[in-house]
Amino acid sequence: MRSLPSRRAVLGASAALAGSGLLAACAHTAAGPGAAGPGAAAQAAAPGDYVDPAGPEVQAAEAARKATGPLTEVKVTATATPLDLGGGRVFRSWAYGDRLPGQEVRATAGGTLSLTLANNLPEATSLHWHGLALRNDMDGVPGLTQRDIAPGGSFQYEFAVTHPGTYWFHPHTGVQQDRGLYAPLIIEDPKEPLSYDKEWVVVLDDWLDGVDGSTPDAVLAELRGTNGQAAAGHAGHGTAPTARPTASPSGTGPSRVRMAGESDVLGKDVGDVAYPYYLINGRAADAPSVFEAKPGDRIRLRIINAGGDTPFRIALGGHELTVTHTDGFPVEQARTGCLLLGMGERYDVLVTAQDGVFPLTALAEGKGQSALAVLRTGSGTAPTAATRPAELDTRPLMADQLKAAESAALPARTPDRTLSLRLTGTMARYNWAFDGAPYTPDQRHPVKAGERVRLEFRNSTPMWHPVHLHGHTFALNGGTGARKDTSVVLPGGRLSVDFDADNPGLWMLHCHNVYHSESGMMTVLGYERP
Repeated sequence: MRSLPSRRAVLGASAALAGSGLLAACAHTAAGPGAAGPGAAAQAAAPGDYVDPAGPEVQAAEAARKATGPLTEVKVTATATPLDLGGGRVFRSWAYGDRLPGQEVRATAGGTLSLTLANNLPEATSLHWHGLALRNDMDGVPGLTQRDIAPGGSFQYEFAVTHPGTYWFHPHTGVQQDRGLYAPLIIEDPKEPLSYDKEWVVVLDDWLDGVDGSTPDAVLAELRGTNGQAAAGHAGHGTAPTARPTASPSGTGPSRVRMAGESDVLGKDVGDVAYPYYLINGRAADAPSVFEAKPGDRIRLRIINAGGDTPFRIALGGHELTVTHTDGFPVEQARTGCLLLGMGERYDVLVTAQDGVFPLTALAEGKGQSALAVLRTGSGTAPTAATRPAELDTRPLMADQLKAAESAALPARTPDRTLSLRLTGTMARYNWAFDGAPYTPDQRHPVKAGERVRLEFRNSTPMWHPVHLHGHTFALNGGTGARKDTSVVLPGGRLSVDFDADNPGLWMLHCHNVYHSESGMMTVLGYERP
């Protein structure tokens, strides 16, 4: 592996390209075959007076993290491969390796993670570390913090990992996340305060890729063409607007556009896409994965919603959930029968296993179908896809009901800056955006290092949106609530969150509905140069 200083020096040289209109032009210029590390694949710089993603401010912030713990080295290959969803359903898709989800990656807080992604896909790709406060040039956003990774190329992501918790990684290129390109990332705490006997990583997903010729790209094209109009794509992510197709590119795919679906929590329009399958750990509900334990075992569930368009209401039949963390940060423990997760959200819960066989059911909120996994601790008849735990009929717990644990609470402070953002768009026009302006790579909402920043979101759309901020966590309820990086903004609702500007660079802020973000509901927070 190359030494860190030399890799950064090359990255800094590459960054000089991006201070002008060259940024958009270079967004699709990818590293050639065999390239390794940021020096080969990076392209990132801030125009004007903004911090460069590879600049000295970013390097200083990384040095201050003092990663003295163990180095974790991983190699991952993004490739086209058959994926078995169970029950004889095998679909060709894209994945990390040959499994769904990809093999989980584990590293230790206080150490360094070095992961080399080899791109064996027919298209350029990237890799974003969802929820991590990491160095900006490793954030994985093509056209903003790096160049796309070309087919046949590779990229070495290397950075300090400071906060323990439940995270995940996925592409930030087009709608690739709605294929099989996702995997859990667990940052372990060397001084873990929780006591438990077993750990169960639970990844929720909605699935259509390869089913009857469907692809996420065809779905996006159909959504954009719903009313003969389309929102602008963006360099490194989107494609040009296209007319509404009658089928997938193969000519056999049915329409997947969903115009209905109601939730007593999220409103009358829950999602845009009707998926044929909903999965837990890559398995369809009639062929579920089974987790085995003993009666009385204390089990930690790390639950990740990796879906593209679907919120999930999840419960473990016959058990109470004790919530310990959300989005990687501890909360004052709270008990509930079920949880509601927007796309990109994570929750850690503890359960004490009862004796028997129990359904872990994730209801696709407002869509009528569900995903299933099984907890087996003894004898008994296995639940089926039709099983509906009574706990799902209770009011689900959401993050705004939680309080940060004392160790994670944001210190009280008056905001130095308030940024107000209006969520705009309609399903009919499919023109999702912030403040009516679809994303372009040169957008900047300025912040300064050291500031306490308040983000005030006002949702003027009839749909809910899970809003995600890269590189930071914010505190809900105007700074007094749980620490999060992804949070729900209800239709017609408001959300006020505070964060400390302590990680310089250019950082994406976007809706984590992959079809909304790819149609324009993204923008950038930019750190001004000192």
